Parts: sequence; C-alpha cells; structure tokens
Amino acid sequence: MTARRVLRVGERALLVELTSGEATEAFHAELLRRRASGALPAVREIVPAARTVLLDGVDAPDVWERQLREWTIPPLPARVGRSVDLPVRYDGPDLAEVAALWGVGVETAVRIHSSCEFRVAFCGFAPGFGYLTGLGGRYEVPRRATPRTAVPAGSIALAGPYTGVYPRSSPGGWQLIGTTDAVLWDTAREPAALLAPGTRVRFVVDGR
Repeated sequence: MTARRVLRVGERALLVELTSGEATEAFHAELLRRRASGALPAVREIVPAARTVLLDGVDAPDVWERQLREWTIPPLPARVGRSVDLPVRYDGPDLAEVAALWGVGVETAVRIHSSCEFRVAFCGFAPGFGYLTGLGGRYEVPRRATPRTAVPAGSIALAGPYTGVYPRSSPGGWQLIGTTDAVLWDTAREPAALLAPGTRVRFVVDGR
C-alpha cells in the first residue's frame, strides 16, 4: 500500500498527500472510478495537484480520514477517461534545443512527442492549463533560464516531466515546441475547459 497522509482542511474538506506524481494520478483515478460506480460517498469537489488530492464538501470527514489511509490503490489503468486529439504544428522556437537535450534530431523529437498518449494530471497556472504526463523521465527538460514576457496562446510547451498548452498569452518559462489552434478555455462552452484532470490527450500533426 502506498503511504499517504490525510489532513483535515476546515470542517468538511480533506487533503490527501501522496509520495509521487504517479501515485497521485492513480489515487485520483480511483476516486473517479468509485464515484462513477456509486461506491464513493458524496463529495462536492475532487481537486488533484502534483502530489495532493483535495476532497471538498465531505460528509463525516472523520470516517473518511480513516478509510482514505487504508485504501489499496491499483496502478493507474491504461486508456481510461475521455480522449481529446489536439492538432499540432511542431514549429516552436525551442524545438531544436529540446531535440538536442534529448540527443536526437528534430524529426525524431517530433515523432517521440506525437507518438505519446498523455494524461492530464492536474490543472493550474491559468484557466484551462493542464499539466500533461506521458513522455517519461528520460525526456524531462529544464525550464528556460530566462522566461519570455509573452508566450502566444496555443503554444505547446515542455518543462520538467510535463507538457502543457498555453490557453492564452502570458509570461512563461517553458520550452516551446509547437502550436495548436484548439481553444483550451471558452466561457461560452460547457465545460469551459477543454482539458480536465484524467483526460487522455494526443497531439496530431497537421496534415497527417
């Protein structure tokens, strides 16, 4: 059983601390599975982050606190959750630098990234911005030494173990490898965010 801490947050919320990103994603997936099957007691909101999951609006938090520590969590299942394809042009200004960090050519870097199936681990930074996992540890890259003052909306970027897509123009220090015309955040749409925690994502090269 993966070690986890469960902390009270106010009167009706619990914060579950986990040991790794992988453990957090698996725990979040198990919460969603139990809720979908009716095996999860009522909870108003489930909010994952890099190493924590917040459960807000919990009835009988004392009972939950004990149960959540004792759950056995299976490994993160493959191909579970809604799937989204994002059209991409691999035209980012940092693509060649990323390829060099990976020790491959640009075409190989494009093939590596576009062949992965990603999963939204959690959202943050800006409305509609998802932190996508799936590349694997050997392809982690550092943030830029000097952040850009303005990153265009639709920019596809890498930092650490994550891929992300900027939903709007903003400052940013991630490595830019491509662009998409997909609308990540639209308040006229329900839901407004195209990507939510647990969503599976593939980047599809334009024209292929």
